[in-house]
Amino acid sequence: MSDPRLNRRHFLQHSSVAGAGLLIPAFALASPQKDAAGKKEDAENISPAEDLMREHGVLNRVLLIYDFHLHLLGAKQTFDGSVLASAADIIRHFVEEYHEKLEEDFLFPRFRKAGKLVNLVDTLIVQHKAGRTLTAQIRELSSVATLKYVSDTEKLADALRAFLRMYRPHEAREDTVLFPAFRSVVSAHEYDALGEEFEKKEDELFGDEGFFKVVDQVADLEKRLGIYDLSQFTPK
Repeated sequence: MSDPRLNRRHFLQHSSVAGAGLLIPAFALASPQKDAAGKKEDAENISPAEDLMREHGVLNRVLLIYDFHLHLLGAKQTFDGSVLASAADIIRHFVEEYHEKLEEDFLFPRFRKAGKLVNLVDTLIVQHKAGRTLTAQIRELSSVATLKYVSDTEKLADALRAFLRMYRPHEAREDTVLFPAFRSVVSAHEYDALGEEFEKKEDELFGDEGFFKVVDQVADLEKRLGIYDLSQFTPK
């Protein structure tokens, strides 16, 4: 199997990559030691909107991983499917089962009750469901050892392409429209309380400093692909 790092320069020249900045279940929580006290203090001061937006930052880094694999598929290059499977697992457990669940349980109902951005909320819910279907397809196909069948390769490329096409405008619309409007549908006290509730749920699901553990996991995948170094994305 060829080394994806050999294709990095070609990838950077010929693919359009957006995003620079979600968790793993209990099976992969090991990560380097961090300054937990400082990070915990920062986390306690994060508003609900900022919390959700920084999670979108990790989503964007996973989208970069998807972009890179889509390039490899287009170039008919083989790769280690475990990296892509791990990226899909982060989407499943951190984005879909945690981040999107927060939106569906705490944000969307309040916008509906207030009669604000209801059409947007309806579209976002439909896209959440579509995303879960695509994630299942990506996870299943990335587990195929060789992707030697053209049909499997095409199905995986189509699923990655569809996920990328939907989630970039999806999260951008939430960041610029939905999240900034959230303060207008709740009281100041409720807004602050929700920030604490989000942090509590994150700790319950992923352990103390769960967000930073997820960031570490995404970074590890980027390093395995040779796309971790940010400077490589600077135009020459």
